[in-house]
Amino acid sequence: MTQENAARDHVLAQLLAERHSCRGFRPEPVPRATVERILAIAQRTASWCNAQPWQVHVLSPEATGRVREALIAYARAHAPQPDFDFPGAYEGVYQDRRRECGLQLYAATGVQRGDKPAYERQWLENYRLFGAPQLAIVTSHAPLGTYAAIDCGAYVHNFMLAAWSLGVASIAQAAQAAVAPFWREQLALPEDRKVVCGIAFGYEDPAHPANAFRTSRADVAQAVQWVE
Repeated sequence: MTQENAARDHVLAQLLAERHSCRGFRPEPVPRATVERILAIAQRTASWCNAQPWQVHVLSPEATGRVREALIAYARAHAPQPDFDFPGAYEGVYQDRRRECGLQLYAATGVQRGDKPAYERQWLENYRLFGAPQLAIVTSHAPLGTYAAIDCGAYVHNFMLAAWSLGVASIAQAAQAAVAPFWREQLALPEDRKVVCGIAFGYEDPAHPANAFRTSRADVAQAVQWVE
């Protein structure tokens, strides 16, 4: 490995190790120039046949503030209505990982087992955007199907990694996909756009208890099979 390649490896590995889902933000907004730089980096995401199917609506701090309470009210009043089917079931190791993450979050935020009002308060944090001053909504071109959604997932990852490289915290939010009709109306989305997810972003509040834990990752051996 050359010295240049070793330096790249170190930077990427460090960014991936440090980036995490932020669930407690400070109120100050991210400067427009920084957001534009994040978007420019994320735009380099690879995509199927270079289709680049993502469209991103970036809400300003003012727009985010305007919709926050309406978003919470909509989520409380409506069952999930995602444009893409949510998982039918989590089973085996996937359920174990999901449960571990949830238990860590509840432990960090003091939610006791069986405390339904506390569960609801924490659930509604998704729609309060965890206090984030800004939000991006990512949509895909419906006729391009599943692979376009995969491309959008890669875009979301690169957005978050680029953001962290500039000191901006974020969290990808399937919760925003659950209220797709809300965003369709708010953003005047045409019928050929599907809501993939949201990305809440801003500067992390390191003192917030929800930021006190980190999720685990499976060993490479659990995810990879070598074929000789």
